[in-house]
Amino acid sequence: MVLDSFSVRIALGVVTLTLFALFVASYRRTRSPYAGWWSLALLQFMLGNTAFLLNGTSAQHWANPFGNVLVVAGAFSVWAGARTLRDLKAAPWQLAVAPVITAVASVLESPGTNVWSGGFVYLAMMTLGIALAARDLWFIKATHSQVHKALSLAAGLLAIYYLGRWGVYALQGPDSESFRSYFGPGPSGLVSLVLLVTVSFSMTTLSSDQLIKGLKERATKDHLTGLLNRGAFLDLASTELKRLRANESGAAIVLADLDHFKLVNDAHGHRAGDAALKAFAEACTSSVRSTDLIGRYGGEEFVLFLPGATQERAQSIAVEISRRMASTEVPEGVSFPTISYGVTASTPAAPDLTSMIEVADAALYSAKAQGRNRIVGADRLQAATIADEARS
Repeated sequence: MVLDSFSVRIALGVVTLTLFALFVASYRRTRSPYAGWWSLALLQFMLGNTAFLLNGTSAQHWANPFGNVLVVAGAFSVWAGARTLRDLKAAPWQLAVAPVITAVASVLESPGTNVWSGGFVYLAMMTLGIALAARDLWFIKATHSQVHKALSLAAGLLAIYYLGRWGVYALQGPDSESFRSYFGPGPSGLVSLVLLVTVSFSMTTLSSDQLIKGLKERATKDHLTGLLNRGAFLDLASTELKRLRANESGAAIVLADLDHFKLVNDAHGHRAGDAALKAFAEACTSSVRSTDLIGRYGGEEFVLFLPGATQERAQSIAVEISRRMASTEVPEGVSFPTISYGVTASTPAAPDLTSMIEVADAALYSAKAQGRNRIVGADRLQAATIADEARS
């Protein structure tokens, strides 16, 4: 039995339109990037299948390639949405290549008389787009719901189905009994209809997870620099230091302050000051490992927690940060400030994070007293203190 493809496409269009309206409303409420990409994909699927309804009319010569391009673009929009759940982005060219190739293949195969113009390329690109989405959904970091695994499997099954369509199309052609019975527009539309409803039901969970994650990041990140705020830094660094101590390992603390920062604001305005803070944050991020912690401690003061680092290693990182800061392109007429550092490593005399920060702060105060734009380590500070006591 061959399904009526026209009726299936009408049903698919109605369901897609309904889901599109629901997800646009969800996106307007949550601003979840995933909901946005899924809404765009639904719109592309809906318009593409609407174009296919014009097959057999005088508009077929443009509607058929147009439909192929839109449906392929929809598959890659699903992939782009899946990547946002991993905090990744799809480059514009990555989203454009498959639709462009599909358009060329469709136009070259007499779309006015051939309803399967560009079919070989169209099915291959659909398989690729859906498979990429399945892969990225699978590798999302685990959440309490684990719904991404189910979505990945659903997308994977659809990719396998399209791979089967492509294989039978290549071997037997679109007019074969096998293709029309199992992989033609009717059966494929029915499969897409079931999966759209199933997948869309789970999309709200993923969009909500993305929204909650964004809210958590806002609660822990400094809005200007993107670094950890003071509270989040202290919580994470304290926990990590306890773990390191349990493993008989240590860490280093770097306390940094932008010299004469107020003068930048006074002379050039707060926009220049903000640019300096962002540049310093970028210099820090580019100079440390992914396991290190960086926080905005307050105003123009920053703090770094470096697990396993010695004081000497921490001081070399401070040198690298200043080097990167000095090489940063600055707005015309503006000079970014230099930086003073206080550095310490965990010792029996500084058993917790609070004590370490106090020692680093004393070293930072010494760096400022000595003329700024320098690094003072706690070992040098201790030696100076001993010398002062000996003289008294």
